[in-house]
Amino acid sequence: MESRGLKPMDAEQLRENAHRMVDFIADYYKTIENFPVLSQVQPGYLRELVPDSAPKHPESLQNVLDDIQAKILPGVTHWQSPNYFAYYPSNSSVAGFLGEMLSGALNIVGFSWITSPAATELEMIVLDWLGKMLKLPEDFLSTGQGGGVIQGTASEAVLVVLLAARDKALRRVGKNALEKLVVYASDQTHSALQKACQIGGIYPENCRVLKTDSSTNYSLSPDVLAEAISHDLAIGLIPFFLCATVGTTSSTAVDPLLELGKIAKSNGMWFHVDAAYAGSACICPEYRQYINGVEEADSFNMNAHKWLLTNFDCSALWIKDRNALIQSLSTNPEFLKNKASQANMVVDYKDWQIPLGRRFRSLKLWFVLRLYGLENLQCYIRSHIQLAKHFEGLVEQDPRFEVVTPRIFSLVCFRLLPPQNNQDGGNKLNRELLDIVNSTGKIFISHTVLSGTYILRFAVGAPLTEERHVNAAWKVLQDEASTLLEKS
Repeated sequence: MESRGLKPMDAEQLRENAHRMVDFIADYYKTIENFPVLSQVQPGYLRELVPDSAPKHPESLQNVLDDIQAKILPGVTHWQSPNYFAYYPSNSSVAGFLGEMLSGALNIVGFSWITSPAATELEMIVLDWLGKMLKLPEDFLSTGQGGGVIQGTASEAVLVVLLAARDKALRRVGKNALEKLVVYASDQTHSALQKACQIGGIYPENCRVLKTDSSTNYSLSPDVLAEAISHDLAIGLIPFFLCATVGTTSSTAVDPLLELGKIAKSNGMWFHVDAAYAGSACICPEYRQYINGVEEADSFNMNAHKWLLTNFDCSALWIKDRNALIQSLSTNPEFLKNKASQANMVVDYKDWQIPLGRRFRSLKLWFVLRLYGLENLQCYIRSHIQLAKHFEGLVEQDPRFEVVTPRIFSLVCFRLLPPQNNQDGGNKLNRELLDIVNSTGKIFISHTVLSGTYILRFAVGAPLTEERHVNAAWKVLQDEASTLLEKS
């Protein structure tokens, strides 16, 4: 019986249906401001709207698109909306989309060089390009002992370097010393490090989460780190890993890389720098200062999919000694052996990551770097920082609000000041403001807690955001604050 649906690989069906899909996506972006930014559906909503089993016979693409419009989009939080100011951005772009489309079309599984030489070699080249844009030390480039690799997320990046650091330390001190290995980071470091420690078998009591406060703008104090290391050495423990952050999740705090790196080096520790969000800004000369000291690091990571117009996922990790990764993560089963790999003539990225399989992700980064160019990318970053500065100024003009931490990049941390008789310092008031503002669907912001105080976060970085969107967002916040204060 002849199938009435799409053939697996039919060029003309692809042409026709892909045109319709591109039209659908283009129309989505034209109307994206009409959707509530934060999805307003209730948990389990979709199960009530779709059948409980797959169709027996093929349906038309139009039926599927109709269902996306009616059933899927209401359950989407629109990260590309110009009114999205929560968490950190996850950028999309025409260039990134085109690269993603080609990657999906080629659909290679590039775990080793021989599976598609272009996939491996382009990744090496493009990571060198981006490394040079960031002015990373030559040790991080593929022409030396190091090189770059695209991971899925910063969480994967910190996991693989932690494993490499663990195994390197155990080769030095003995494989039975795992219970003595100690990890250091500040209390502002992303929780991904904690998960990496769990996976890597680091004893929970040996994970040092060092306290920060407003006196250092929530960056990690070198003195606090040095004291913690000295204490651990005195009781026979082995410091082996330090994670510093450039642009913390809560407030974009920047750890002092040079001082921290020297302490790590003097104690034989692996030094990793997580610049997942703020790394993109460092392609601008005026922001490169925030990664001064990266020359002391063993590994450096930034997410091109956050703020560099490259569709998720594309997390760039550079490492000075690629052999450290390979020794931890390499496998060499018979069915993967080939002449190029056996002769050590090529890079096999399967040995630089957790999974075996990997997508051709360098294509989308290559498209972005070529179709925009460095100058346009720098202008893009600067425009968002300027919009954040504009929002910061609006907050400072309203005596009912305060800016809580110094703005460095495009995140503003602020809060609504409580009435004088408030018992909890305004925490409940700001929680209520966040919930009300997000329930309007007009904007979406998120929160954090610093020194016990509930803080609102306004992160500028969506590709379509303009000054009018920032002004409109501020009006929503002011109006809802007025209503709340009248009630309190």
